[in-house]
Amino acid sequence: MAELTKGDPAPDFEAQDGNGKTWRLSDLRGKKVILYFYPADDTPGCTAEACDFRDNMTILEHAGYVVLGVSPQDSDSHQRFAQKYQLNFPLLVDEDMRMAKAYGALREKVGMWNDVPLHVARSTFVIDENGGLEQAIYGVNARGHVDTLKGSIGV
Repeated sequence: MAELTKGDPAPDFEAQDGNGKTWRLSDLRGKKVILYFYPADDTPGCTAEACDFRDNMTILEHAGYVVLGVSPQDSDSHQRFAQKYQLNFPLLVDEDMRMAKAYGALREKVGMWNDVPLHVARSTFVIDENGGLEQAIYGVNARGHVDTLKGSIGV
């Protein structure tokens, strides 16, 4: 799966969040978007990353960003995860991993999980108001990522 780079157009998408609302990147034109992919709801690293975004939402929203998390779990899982940790941003359902593939965030698993051939790699995309990629970050570390991201986007 090819990785995206700065300057590439962000692939459009249509996905529902855990509450059933449909989100389209094309509907967010004119807004800056942070789209982050994570492997699974309610796991240690993914929880740390989600709570880090939650704790920084006021700063990110004040800077004009819409934050969207994406993983392959279903809407019920997203609802439970969001409620348990009081997440204040949408979690998009990508059960078929089509979005992850389009953004180059789908990876082959090797080693102990050979029975699950593909997984979502932790990745973040900063999308400008016109739908272009300002940043495409792969291999994200769950802890401390939001602080690093804030520094790179100037907030």
